[in-house]
Amino acid sequence: MLIIAGSKNPAKLQAVKQAFEKVFPNEIIEVTGVDVASGVSDQPFGDDETLMGASNRVAASKELVPNANYWVGLEGGCAFSGEELEAFAWMVVSNGSKSGKARTSSFVLPEQVAFLVKGGMELGHADDQVFSRLDSKSKNGAVGILTKDLIDRSAYYEQALILALIPFIHPELY
Repeated sequence: MLIIAGSKNPAKLQAVKQAFEKVFPNEIIEVTGVDVASGVSDQPFGDDETLMGASNRVAASKELVPNANYWVGLEGGCAFSGEELEAFAWMVVSNGSKSGKARTSSFVLPEQVAFLVKGGMELGHADDQVFSRLDSKSKNGAVGILTKDLIDRSAYYEQALILALIPFIHPELY
């Protein structure tokens, strides 16, 4: 089974592979990442823009590699909850005729990180600056840093990807 993910980020690719292996345990899963544009801000704000980024990644991946079994878009975003800034991500999965989508849980970003993101910096870059890291978004991400790797970025995305696969687990209902 060939799955094309609209990202080359190792943490995202690992999440896609793990989710598909759990949902389709009798299949040989091959995940290939491709560089595609999200068509939204580098740091999307709000559910609508973040979901649009994930959907755009699916469409662009399908156009680039039309012969896959599934295409996946993953997009991290931020949103205000009162004065606090929360982080989350949207997942979109398509097989060309049907699609599923799901959102991760959200968590409140620390003030130092939120300040930089509010100022226009992408969350991954803000994490690197505040926590003296390099390319944390390709590794454990903000969620991994803040939970001391109790939940890394791959695990965080995996659950939402499985939820996005519900229409394929139960095609008779969708």
